Amino acid sequence: MAEKFIIKAEKRDGRGTNNARRLRREGKIPANVYGGGEDAVAITADHKELAAILRSDTGANTLFTLDIDGIGESRVIFQDRQIDPIHGRLMHADLRRLAVGEKIEVTIPIHLIGEPKGVREEGGILEQQMREMRVFCTPSNIPEAINVNVESLDIGQSVSVGDVTVDDEIVIHEAPEAMIASVAFVKEPELEPTEEEDIEQPGLVGEEDEGEEGAGEEQTSGEDTE
Repeated sequence: MAEKFIIKAEKRDGRGTNNARRLRREGKIPANVYGGGEDAVAITADHKELAAILRSDTGANTLFTLDIDGIGESRVIFQDRQIDPIHGRLMHADLRRLAVGEKIEVTIPIHLIGEPKGVREEGGILEQQMREMRVFCTPSNIPEAINVNVESLDIGQSVSVGDVTVDDEIVIHEAPEAMIASVAFVKEPELEPTEEEDIEQPGLVGEEDEGEEGAGEEQTSGEDTE
């Protein structure tokens, strides 16, 4: 975890919607801190500082230091958060304390590496079925992403969770047969007939009709002769 964050916080006594609105007007966020073998604490922290963590490269998986006035420092990570669906603003957060060596489950983005052979040489298309992966590890070993190399994939081939290799300290919490990405064949669109091909040639139709009528006339003439 390359980035370091230290967030100052204060204990929160007030409860309810009105109190939360007042805090947000003041540029603060109500939050709860729990875990680590200690009692839960309601706190307030600066909105900009918490939002900066969520915007960092590691986002909600960022391990940071929370310094609560009168209590002290502890290592925490986002356990849950409430985001305003309209403005995308952080509204509330649940933070989890972490004991030394404690492992947690986190969701990590999957990055596909390379251009598949089936795309490069045969015009196939790369499809990514899984974009995130749940893993179990200590906070200090949380990867920024799971890199999956797809260069060798041909058309009709795929890579699954069971094909992924990670560090020994990380345990993948997904079904081994779950598909991550595959290369599919691109079907060429069928060409529809043009308007010119659909229109019958008037001259050919007239010639056929004239030939049939002429044959009838010749037959009738022959009958009259007899």
